Amino acid sequence: MTGLATAAERSAFIDKLPKAELHLHIEGSLEPELMFALAQRNGVQIPFASVEEVQAAYNFSNLQDFLDIYYQGMAVLIEEQDFYDLTMAYLQRAKADNVRHVEIFFDPQGHTERGVAFATVINGISRALAAGERDLGISYRLIMCFLRHLSEENALATLAEAKPFLERIHGVGLDSSELGHPPGKFTNVFAQARDLGLKLVAHAGEEGPPEYVYEALDILKIDRIDHGNRALEDTALVKRLVDNGMCLTVCPLSNLKLCVVDDIHDHPLKRMLDHGLKATVNADDPSYFGGYVNDNYRAVAEALDLSKDELILLAQNSFIGSFLEDSDKQRHLAAVDAYAG
Repeated sequence: MTGLATAAERSAFIDKLPKAELHLHIEGSLEPELMFALAQRNGVQIPFASVEEVQAAYNFSNLQDFLDIYYQGMAVLIEEQDFYDLTMAYLQRAKADNVRHVEIFFDPQGHTERGVAFATVINGISRALAAGERDLGISYRLIMCFLRHLSEENALATLAEAKPFLERIHGVGLDSSELGHPPGKFTNVFAQARDLGLKLVAHAGEEGPPEYVYEALDILKIDRIDHGNRALEDTALVKRLVDNGMCLTVCPLSNLKLCVVDDIHDHPLKRMLDHGLKATVNADDPSYFGGYVNDNYRAVAEALDLSKDELILLAQNSFIGSFLEDSDKQRHLAAVDAYAG
């Protein structure tokens, strides 16, 4: 590996490499220990008797298996302080990984359908994000996701509910079960969000085919693709993404855990970089998939024998692909250059 002779040198380099994280579901950062603490605090019954039982349940075979337990764990989040504690716990982990900027997803429908008020959710999350910027030096953007297994009517109602809080919401996204729920299902709500001045992202090409990526680009008119692995199956699509400089928020350990790839050595990240795609490395749902952002960097660096220059490129892409102002992007890119020497 060019410039980094040993695994220890590679790990140390990754640890201190300035980076942004652009694909992180805040509900997916709920660690088993916090789940138990919140269940006890709120008097919520959960179907696990121990942290070990939760960890054993994280043996998924596909995306839907993961989502089933993901929504079960979400049930402990009830009060504003719960969402604050959840978000702050993630930010502290991000700080330890030298993450300088985060763009996190939250799923309001997963809470409002349980009777938790929209304001409770966003107040807790945004209060923690503000504290993280003040006390930890981590800037942020907040992206509200629509659950694609629900109807567009439900998504439209959620967007309407979010309007009083738009000064705290920077974009909308599309997550949950991909297969059978193409991006085009959400044409109207994304058009409304675009008219409101929000940035647009969507999960596409994780389990869904390249056609879903085309729909996300042509129908939803997204600014960034979450995942995008299967775009590599279509040469014309790859060229289009390269020519447009479209950022892909790739999640290696998530892909492995959800069997999107069978072996981390087969992960397409290096091929993405070789094609000139603006790929980034992210954790997705770290408590469920066994690794935060630096764990993901280390996994692909080792398995794919990424060079020092490729690791630097991934970090640069994370800032370039962010929704930061250009002046802030340049500041962070200068920090990467200074670190890389």
